[in-house]
Amino acid sequence: MSISQEQVKTALAGVVDANTGKDFVSSRALRNIRLDGADVAFDIELGYPAKTQIDAIRKEVIAAVKAIPGVGNISANVHSKIVAHAVQLGVKLLPGVKNIIAVASGKGGVGKSTTAVNLALALAQEGASVGILDADIYGPSQPQMLGLAGQQPESHDGQNMEPLEAYGLQAMSIGFMVDVETPMIWRGPMVAQALDQLLAQTHWRDLDYLIVDMPPGTGDIQLSLSQKVPVTGAVIVTTPQDIALIDARKGLKMFEKVNIPILGVVENMSIHICSQCGHAEHIFGAGGGERMGADYGVEFLGSLPLELAIREMADGGKPTVVGAPDSPAAEIYRAIARRIAIKIAEKAKDMTSKFPNIVVKNT
Repeated sequence: MSISQEQVKTALAGVVDANTGKDFVSSRALRNIRLDGADVAFDIELGYPAKTQIDAIRKEVIAAVKAIPGVGNISANVHSKIVAHAVQLGVKLLPGVKNIIAVASGKGGVGKSTTAVNLALALAQEGASVGILDADIYGPSQPQMLGLAGQQPESHDGQNMEPLEAYGLQAMSIGFMVDVETPMIWRGPMVAQALDQLLAQTHWRDLDYLIVDMPPGTGDIQLSLSQKVPVTGAVIVTTPQDIALIDARKGLKMFEKVNIPILGVVENMSIHICSQCGHAEHIFGAGGGERMGADYGVEFLGSLPLELAIREMADGGKPTVVGAPDSPAAEIYRAIARRIAIKIAEKAKDMTSKFPNIVVKNT
């Protein structure tokens, strides 16, 4: 008895990817069905990194196809393929980088850098090639968080810098090149130029995602970065506190004005659970990030607790996702990172490489 492609498609159309909420047929994840009598082989191509999810997805799709009467052996190849997606008009993609994610906040002190590094590490744990750029010239913190303080980047060609590496991440920061106690007393144009050099003169090696840890605020530096850097999307980090939300809303509006999509809002320090008695308390208020997302029609990606261990591990150079990978907080970071990657995968793909360059010459 032979099996038809339509039978396979019908079976898999009923299987919904729990991460995307869409079935594998309508989302075009089902690829390359191969039939040999009653034997079936097919590919499931995910547009987001999902190393921790692949086994469960494979079991689920095989179980669905097994329900076809008379089916023989089943082979399902489930894998991820990350591609470049569209950025602002008139801004070229960065060599060696497929997608750039800006992690921003209108206000300092909301845990943006801690969130950025943990999201980068979470994407790497899911199998993506990831880099992080510390764009906070005045207060670089990624060298400390990644355990790279005191190290300096090398240059093999005298022009481009090689990123440093930690926990599978490629990393670059002005903090690698200046003394930790030296204040950066620079005006806006100098800072913008330094950022441009850090971004463009770093030899990023085939990155699926580059996380940019943005400086706080909505001034000249942020605007310059938003207009010149090919950003796929932005993530806004805030606390539930009204004062932080006021500035976070300004940050969101800034990205909207320069036509950078908002991938979602992350609420940090949402709840504190006492390590001694277990009492839970919303120190900075409750539900602020979720209300902000609803007000602007953007997705609320998740909330993170105000937890001593998160701060201690970041300060100690081993952030939560690698320092305590089985902790509830690490799982929240991974869930948020997957959701961000899925939001990007649903965006329009970058097609600039498909078009030829047209050169007009006088003959």
